[in-house]
Amino acid sequence: MNIGELASMSDVNAKMIRRYEENGIIPKAGRSLSGYRQYSEKDVHVLKFVKRARELGFSMKDIKQLLSLWRNKSRPSSQVKSLALKHKKELEMKLKEIQEMLHTINNLVEHCHGDDRPDCPILDGLDCHK
Repeated sequence: MNIGELASMSDVNAKMIRRYEENGIIPKAGRSLSGYRQYSEKDVHVLKFVKRARELGFSMKDIKQLLSLWRNKSRPSSQVKSLALKHKKELEMKLKEIQEMLHTINNLVEHCHGDDRPDCPILDGLDCHK
């Protein structure tokens, strides 16, 4: 199949497919006699795997490792779990940071009258020199 068909079947756009090839996430495609990239059903499966990992927030570095582990049928699942636990911890840290930001924003918004007066606790809260 060509790149357009692969994009349609995997729900990954052609630009990303080419980027994944360049970065070694997926193997370089074979070429037809006319020079067009040629892909297989296996490539669809790999791209769906990559897409799902991206949806879960894994970095490209981690996705490369996950793909390597996925392809290695003799790998210990402990390696996969370790990678997932590391990612889980990173997500929990990001969530905590976002919750703290939301708390601060909520506090600033709550104290702003939002009227015609020029004083604004939101701007004051963003001003590091006060």
